[in-house]
Amino acid sequence: MNPETVIDAVSAVFMVTGALMSLAAAIGLLRFPDLMSRMHAATKPQVLGLFLLLTALGLQMRTWWVWPVLLVAWLFQLLTVPVSAHMVGRAGYRTKHLHPELLSADELEAVVQQAAAKRRADGDTGR
Repeated sequence: MNPETVIDAVSAVFMVTGALMSLAAAIGLLRFPDLMSRMHAATKPQVLGLFLLLTALGLQMRTWWVWPVLLVAWLFQLLTVPVSAHMVGRAGYRTKHLHPELLSADELEAVVQQAAAKRRADGDTGR
């Protein structure tokens, strides 16, 4: 079996799988009912899908210099997507843009209530 054929087959599988992962993320953004579910759909499959697509691109290019560039692109996504999802989740929680009946456990509620009580006790109006 020719090594070129194996590389082409592996990159084809990576491209199709990466594209399907990205498609699943897009469908999840459209179909999921609340902010927290959409946030999960936007981050988890998107990062893996991008990794697979960048790997397929690197295999198809067949040059060494493209790998550092692709690695930087993927690391940038890997570092920024969780942070942005966390910030969107916090903003959604604070502005009550979530469905509490869809949460299995609200672990943040006790902390928010404690902080609000402390703020009231200190006389801080939050302005």
